[in-house]
Amino acid sequence: MTGFGKASVQLPLKKITVEIKSLNSKNLDLSVRLPQPYKEKELEIRNVIAQQLERGKVESSVFIEVTGEETSSVLNAPIVKAYIAQMKNIIPNADETELMKMAVRMPDALKVERCELDEQEWNEIVKVLNQALVNINEFRQQEGEKLGNDFLNRINIIRNCITEVESYEEDRIKTVKDRLLQNLKELEFNIDESRYAQEVVYYIEKLDINEEKVRLTNHLDYFVETMNSGEHGGRKLGFIAQEMGREINTMGSKSNHAEMQKLVVKMKDELEKIKEQVLNIL
Repeated sequence: MTGFGKASVQLPLKKITVEIKSLNSKNLDLSVRLPQPYKEKELEIRNVIAQQLERGKVESSVFIEVTGEETSSVLNAPIVKAYIAQMKNIIPNADETELMKMAVRMPDALKVERCELDEQEWNEIVKVLNQALVNINEFRQQEGEKLGNDFLNRINIIRNCITEVESYEEDRIKTVKDRLLQNLKELEFNIDESRYAQEVVYYIEKLDINEEKVRLTNHLDYFVETMNSGEHGGRKLGFIAQEMGREINTMGSKSNHAEMQKLVVKMKDELEKIKEQVLNIL
């Protein structure tokens, strides 16, 4: 599920900010971006994140903003002096200030001294990292609640369609009887009332959708139960949605009634939207 979390801490000489972004993914695909002084802690940072986020394409970034009079870059004095001496040999009367300006721009004029990460600073980083994880989990929970409400709304629409289908059952049976009787009359057969009744029963049983309605209702209940279980049931929800689709398709093939077909199309439309959203939690 998508999410974003951010937290920061102000230390005496620097500000540390942690940002965590996540996109949908079946497994945990974690990338960590760190400033050079913190590279040695990458494995520990990965472990902290993995304990909180089980799935998703996750990108974690740590940013450092120097706010005090501290710098890890210093002039490489011997190199700078060597550059100035060489340039004086070429231009003896050159201005010293201009030579200095040129020398500090030359390769290796600055050197970066490695800053050791002290334990107190690392503890602060862990705190801000955990706060960022709290924030992203809250974000994902809010997204999950919105998604759950959308699921419930569409499930209820399908339930209402099942109820509406029942209102056309009697009319559908009458239509089947009338159509069968009309076909027999057009063929100019002598109608055997007993045989006619048997044929009507046969067609009605063939087009009966009570089992499909019961199974579809059970699938709807199971979908909601799985959704509310608190587990990561994205894949299971996908399987249940497939079973729901089978029952709706069978109802459509058996409906033999214009208004019922419209309701079947409506159920299919809602189910497709459910399937699309399920992909967000796989």
